[in-house]
Amino acid sequence: MSWAYSQEYVPEDNVLVRARQRAVEMGVVPIGPGGGAALRLLAAVAGAKAAVEIGTGTGVSAVWLLRGMRPDGVLTSVDIEPEHQRLARVAVREAGFAANRVRFIPGPALDVLPRLADGQYDLVFCDADKTEYGDYLTEALRLLRPGGVVAFDNALWHDRVADPAQRDPETVAIREVVRAIREDERLIPCLLPVGDGLLCAVKRA
Repeated sequence: MSWAYSQEYVPEDNVLVRARQRAVEMGVVPIGPGGGAALRLLAAVAGAKAAVEIGTGTGVSAVWLLRGMRPDGVLTSVDIEPEHQRLARVAVREAGFAANRVRFIPGPALDVLPRLADGQYDLVFCDADKTEYGDYLTEALRLLRPGGVVAFDNALWHDRVADPAQRDPETVAIREVVRAIREDERLIPCLLPVGDGLLCAVKRA
């Protein structure tokens, strides 16, 4: 009951509801409402002017992020599926953001991310191929400025990460990035039990 209450504490408006409906139609699983609210908070606390989103989906997380970013902030959103990004553009437009607030880049994340500038981003949000989470962390540490925030959705992965008997590739990859972030002295970590788990960390100055 308390978990459900916390998930619904910040209600979603019709823009996000419609984006979620499109996600269902596309077979995409976006970040939950509680995780989205946490993303908005992180973006606001970081004073994010430049952010990267790995995994566009249908725009649910983009809208949450933009609502927390500075009014002049720009979100760079990477996804391998152009159709997902087309639908995300719809959500961003319905939310009232100008088209130039989001830079959509289609393509595999590990091809796109190396082309982005070192140390120029305030926040990196990861919600794409779970087996690549370790690589996303490596890229995020390069992309973030000191004091920047990295966040990973699905850090609990349907209760599988906490169960050592679960050894499928996705679970193992997420478990390894959870451990890597906890043990990295460059980072100040926290695992938030919102939605399916939101793993976040601040890059030390």
